[in-house]
Amino acid sequence: MAKWSAFPHLGEFQFDAASVKKQWARLHSGDAEPLPKERDVLEAWALFHNGEFQKAAEAGLKAGGDGITAANKATAIYANYLEKKEKNKLDLFMEVAQRAEAQAQADAKNANAWYWQAYALGRYSQGISVAKALAQGLGSKVKEALERTIKLQPKHADAHIALAAFHAEVIDKVGSLIGGMTYGAKRETGLKLYQDALKINPGSAIALVEYANGMVMLEGEKRMKEATKLYEQAAGSKPVDAMERLDVELARVELES
Repeated sequence: MAKWSAFPHLGEFQFDAASVKKQWARLHSGDAEPLPKERDVLEAWALFHNGEFQKAAEAGLKAGGDGITAANKATAIYANYLEKKEKNKLDLFMEVAQRAEAQAQADAKNANAWYWQAYALGRYSQGISVAKALAQGLGSKVKEALERTIKLQPKHADAHIALAAFHAEVIDKVGSLIGGMTYGAKRETGLKLYQDALKINPGSAIALVEYANGMVMLEGEKRMKEATKLYEQAAGSKPVDAMERLDVELARVELES
């Protein structure tokens, strides 16, 4: 495994297995991952929450079982926020998608096996262009995996966000008529999914940012003022771990652009 770029705020978060266990509900309010029983899996998660993404991925893979989810999340979040080379980013997303697909085949009731498959394929699709991904049939795969995630775990806020983004991206790229007829994408469904995500996980920086983006995609510039307020709310939120720190930074970038 090539050396990954470092999280720029290493040392800001100081989790260990015990403190991760204690704060589990707050740390996993977005992905609804069940608390693992194995110490080595908790240690992999501690590395993730501290921003040691490569070490977290390696530790999760070594632990196996529920550790695979920690490895998938660490790899996907690293690829999304910190990997600078586009080819490496796409390769990492595909690696996560394949690993999560195998995990879902082995345990069809594992909500996050479906979620990380969908997330990785969704980000991969954005990387190669949404139109190209739709032509390759990746859109329906993402949608089905996210719907399966929510069916298995109705309180999975991040899956609601990702499914909302699917509706918004498709409509933005191919229009509401083709989006609805061909891919089942609907403006009202997308907006409701964003709102549901924020009901499940209020104040989530990434939910606020994605809702702002989706609102503008689905309803145009007339919603820009509301979107800006959501970016401001996200930018002002207090991150509890490394991933949330990256989410808050994303909100600040959106405000500046």
